[in-house]
Parts: sequence; C-alpha cells; structure tokens
Amino acid sequence: MMNEKALKHPMTKDIKDLPDNLDGDWRNKLMRWETLLMVFVAIAFFTNTQISPYFLDPWSLSDATFNFTEKAIIALPMALLIIARDIDLSVASTIALASVAMGFANTMGAGPIELALIGMAVGTVAGFINGWIITRFDIPAIVVTIGTMSLYRGIAYIVLGDDVYRSYPSDFAFFGQGYVWGVLSFEFLLFLCLAVVFGILLHKTTFGRRVYAIGNNPTAALFSGINVKRHRLFLFTLVGLFAGIAAVLLTSRIGSTRPSIAMGWELEVITMVVLGGVNILGGAGSIVGVFIAVFLMGLVTFGMGLMNVPGIVMSIFTGCLLILVIGTPIIWRRFLNARKMRSNSGE
Repeated sequence: MMNEKALKHPMTKDIKDLPDNLDGDWRNKLMRWETLLMVFVAIAFFTNTQISPYFLDPWSLSDATFNFTEKAIIALPMALLIIARDIDLSVASTIALASVAMGFANTMGAGPIELALIGMAVGTVAGFINGWIITRFDIPAIVVTIGTMSLYRGIAYIVLGDDVYRSYPSDFAFFGQGYVWGVLSFEFLLFLCLAVVFGILLHKTTFGRRVYAIGNNPTAALFSGINVKRHRLFLFTLVGLFAGIAAVLLTSRIGSTRPSIAMGWELEVITMVVLGGVNILGGAGSIVGVFIAVFLMGLVTFGMGLMNVPGIVMSIFTGCLLILVIGTPIIWRRFLNARKMRSNSGE
C-alpha cells in the first residue's frame, strides 16, 4: 500500500517535471513554460495595437474576450481530463445538442432560467454517457468520443434539420451579452471565477493530486486506493456540464441555434489546453498555463480578425499550432537522447 506521502506527491522522482511545481531558483522559474507564454502574450498584444488603433479601446478589449470565453470555460475541465490521461472530442457536438434542446424548450415556452438549466442538464448527461461507456467497457476515450461526436451532432441535425431556432426571450440574452460592471461581461467574469476554482481544485486539493496520480500511472493509482474509474467518470461528466454551460452562453450570445453551431471547437479547446503546457500523454500540466494560453489564443485570433483573415485560415493556423506544440517537445527530447547516446558512446 502506498503511504500518504507517496499519494500526496505521485511519482516523486519526476515531480520537478510537473508544471505546477514552484520549487527551484529564479533561473528555473524564468524558463518555465508559463513565462514563455507570457512573452508571446505581450508580443501578440503589442502586434494587435499596431494592427488597429482602436484595439486599446476598453470596449474593443471587451469584445475580444467574446472570441474565446466559451471555449476557455470548456478548456478548464478538459485540462483535468487530459492530465488524467483521457480526452473528449465530443464537446463541440455536445454544445450543438444542448443548444438544440434549449431551442426546442424555448418553443414550448420555457423561460431563461429553465433554458439555462436544460442546456446544462443535457451537457451533463452527454458527458456522463461518454464516461460511463468508457469506464464500464474499458474502451479508449478517443474511440468513444469520436463516436459520440458524430452521434450528438447527428441528433441535432435530425431534430432541427435545415431550420433555425430563434426568438429566444430577451432576458436570456444576458448570459451571453450582458455586462456586470462597465465593460466587464458576465461571460468573462464567469470564466475568471471558474479559473480560480479550478486552480484551487487541481493544485490545492486531494482530488487534484489524485488526478495527477492517475495521469502518471493509473495502475499505481488504483493500488494506492484511488477509485480510478469513478474519478474518470466524474471528469467526463464535468466536461459535459461545462460544454452545456458553454452552449448556454454561446446560444445566448448569437441568439439562435443551428445544428452546425460550434463546429470545430473541439480542436481549439484542445489546442488551448496543450498550448498551456498540459502533457497530451497525461500526468503534467497547470491551470495557470491554460489560463495564459487562453489569452494568447484569443489575442491571436482577434488579431487575425482585425486583418480580415478568413475563418478557414484560422483553422489551418490552429491545426498547425496544435501539431507544433505537441511535436516540438517530443522531437527535442529525442534530439537530446540521441546526443546523450553519442556522447556516451564517445567516452
């Protein structure tokens, strides 16, 4: 049985590789991934000021947050899921399904609060279905969520077809368009609060330590007394819930529902998470890194919008960025290993 200290710090010999570790001198802190991201954020911010003289206007900056807030809200639980060595590719389709459910409920006379609850409930159920199939039948998450990605989107198309749900209640618009103070939107304030909650959950609680332990070695985590399946089921359900919340915000912001809503968002959400330093193979990552990566992605896409870059080009950029972020550390590690082997053979 693994002792309490081992459970608190899973895989102690590799603990310095975890992005959330703050030990070490100032040189190590300077070379942290989060520091590098902050440099790129500063560059992107400066570039946007040169592209448009109106970028520094408070309302322009507020508008920029709408480009990434809904995706960023999903990225928070997705970071925990990927750290735990899983992934959910069905989040965008879950948004579509939840949005269609809200649109249908709206035609039945549901009010703003009821619509929001329905959207969150549908997302939670969709996430639970993903987690239940994966943990009950031991099927790889990527296989199941690719299947449900088509399933959930397909249901949305069957229900709505080529039609569009419109005419949502005026009060419903507050979730995606409302401001709580000055230029501070409700969406952005919600994201900031959730980021703090997830930062505490991952880095300051026993649950967060268990997520790291599962990601580093699920078998060892199981033998240390962690109910791995229960934690995985909870994480998939949590991702589904937040996809439902994103559906509420997005539907409220655009004021309509189509089956194609949020198409391709799963790629952008995963890019935010991986760009934030979360290891795609699990076991390492931090909410701070994801938080900074969200702003970097938002600034870059907003800058492209200012330059009237077509949406397809933005998608190509996102795909290339995902490959670059995942592939560079692997290639660099192989280069160092090969160099070390040549050095040892020379001795």
